Amino acid sequence: MADITEIKDEKPAAGAGAGPEASNGSHRTAAHTHIKGLGLDGTGVAKAVEGGFVGQVEAREACGVIVDLIKAKKMSGKAILLAGGPSTGKTALALAISQELGPKVPFCPVVGSELYSVEVKKTEALMENFRRAIGLRIKETKEVYEGEVTELTPEDAENPLGGYGKTISHVVVGLKSAKGTKTLRLDPTIYESIQREKVQVGDVIYIESNTGAVKRVGRSDAYATEYDLETEEYVPLPKGEVHKKKEIVQDVTLYDLDLANSRPQGGQDVVSMMGQLMKPKKTEITEKLRLEVNKVVAKYIDQGVAELVPGVLFIDEVNMLDIEIFTYLNRALESNIAPVVVLASNRGMTTVRGTEDVVSPHGVPPDLIDRLLIVRTLPYTRDEIRSITERRAKVENLDVSPETLDLLADLAMQTSLRYVLQLLSPAGILAQTLGRQQIIPTDVEEAKSLFLDAKTSTQVLQASANYL
Repeated sequence: MADITEIKDEKPAAGAGAGPEASNGSHRTAAHTHIKGLGLDGTGVAKAVEGGFVGQVEAREACGVIVDLIKAKKMSGKAILLAGGPSTGKTALALAISQELGPKVPFCPVVGSELYSVEVKKTEALMENFRRAIGLRIKETKEVYEGEVTELTPEDAENPLGGYGKTISHVVVGLKSAKGTKTLRLDPTIYESIQREKVQVGDVIYIESNTGAVKRVGRSDAYATEYDLETEEYVPLPKGEVHKKKEIVQDVTLYDLDLANSRPQGGQDVVSMMGQLMKPKKTEITEKLRLEVNKVVAKYIDQGVAELVPGVLFIDEVNMLDIEIFTYLNRALESNIAPVVVLASNRGMTTVRGTEDVVSPHGVPPDLIDRLLIVRTLPYTRDEIRSITERRAKVENLDVSPETLDLLADLAMQTSLRYVLQLLSPAGILAQTLGRQQIIPTDVEEAKSLFLDAKTSTQVLQASANYL
């Protein structure tokens, strides 16, 4: 039993009434920061420009149908192939599918080459990612302390072993709910859990009374004015008293359960076991252990305590997989517990890796191709490229003149869309160096002279025999 003591008649915690502090986050962008969803209307028809997408109407509508099938739990054990040339939005479509499904549905993205490791077998690495993409939603009623953290103060004590070091004797945590506040004195072991959850003042958490397990629910919505680049999840102030009985919904994956059972850390239930999970050494998990975990999961589901949530496993550059992994993938798709598998390839007729004479579309064996739903992505038109460039510039807070957008669109038709998008930031820096906020064509031309595209680089190599 965890040691949790309520502190009575204390003065209000320092900062309990303080408002949220401003956050000075710098603006960072990734390759697909602008993707917010598939951009479909209520009837499943794709809008020409919506959700960060431009064009690819048929592919987006097809992915919308796939999302509906996943939500209806009619896609488990099936696979989809996104096929198209480079820079046609395959990875963006996969990310949009995950955003349409919501944060509670597991989404596990990997690249084909990631499955090759010196630590574990390639088939084992594939199965690990399979299990990561299958969620389990567990519901239990527990006695908890829940509220917004108003104080978080670790108390030091002299090291009982002597020396000059200090140890944490206990930690004082202030919690606030809609109906009151409490100040708790917690075990140092609970403080370790708080640190693992990265809890700070202003977060909404709950602490289980019997085990001391700590769960961070999210950031209090009083802090929603903060500029947060990590898409923080904001939650309302908990209702009721701080100390209460609560139905706890814990989302874990089957891989989490495999890992926890391969290195048991104690605890009397699945949720507590997950709360005490430490980072283990990389070892293979046996098939026997997985079968035992599946039996326990099946028992939880039969009792109505848990619900299986098949997620999405996205494998990019699927042509990098070899015939052994493809054979194993075929068997894994036929198992009783399997996620939806989304594959992506930018290859045409290609020899299947691991064979010498098997040439198949997209580098995928014919027996697996036969069971795939294939979604095709098409090259972008000039107008679509111009629109994509304009929207990407807005995401990066860059002011680009209309003439520059026309120049970039023409340049993308000669080189590639990725090259043009990569020129935006350097061109912005060059414009600022000259004291301008707006990017004009001369900035793009200078950036183009500094950074070569793939075709120009290839021509330089072909023309210079002694280049390397």
